[in-house]
Amino acid sequence: MAHERIEIDLPLAKTYELLSNPVDFPKFLERIDKVERINSQTFEYKTEIGDEEEYHWTTNIIDNLRNTRFAWITINGNLNQTGTIRFTPLDNGERTRVEFSLDYRTFFGEPEEELASFIEDSPAQLAKDLKKFKELAEGGTFKEAPLEPKEETEEVTA
Repeated sequence: MAHERIEIDLPLAKTYELLSNPVDFPKFLERIDKVERINSQTFEYKTEIGDEEEYHWTTNIIDNLRNTRFAWITINGNLNQTGTIRFTPLDNGERTRVEFSLDYRTFFGEPEEELASFIEDSPAQLAKDLKKFKELAEGGTFKEAPLEPKEETEEVTA
């Protein structure tokens, strides 16, 4: 399990707004290629690990307490991911502490070498990813950040 904490120089409500939409996760979570919204609570994640083996999983939001906590669990797919983001106001709400927990597991048996490495490297990767989020958010460029840096982005409208 990866658990990292970072302080963001943005108000609590703004930080929560930026981190409470999984569709935006690929902007800063380097190892997530794409997240699509299925409905208000359900999201489909996709990524490639190792020799271009595609992993996909569907999550449901299980906790969405505005400006306090955001959490999700996997309901199906070939990779199990759970996550929790906690938000704590600092300096009378002018800054925000973000605690991000992310856990990956297989649904069955021991993972193959590349997936095992992906899981093992999660703590270091999450630290790197949160620094990227901080840079984008504080720089005011989070909304404009590309969703899929690895390939061309297709715009989908609902």
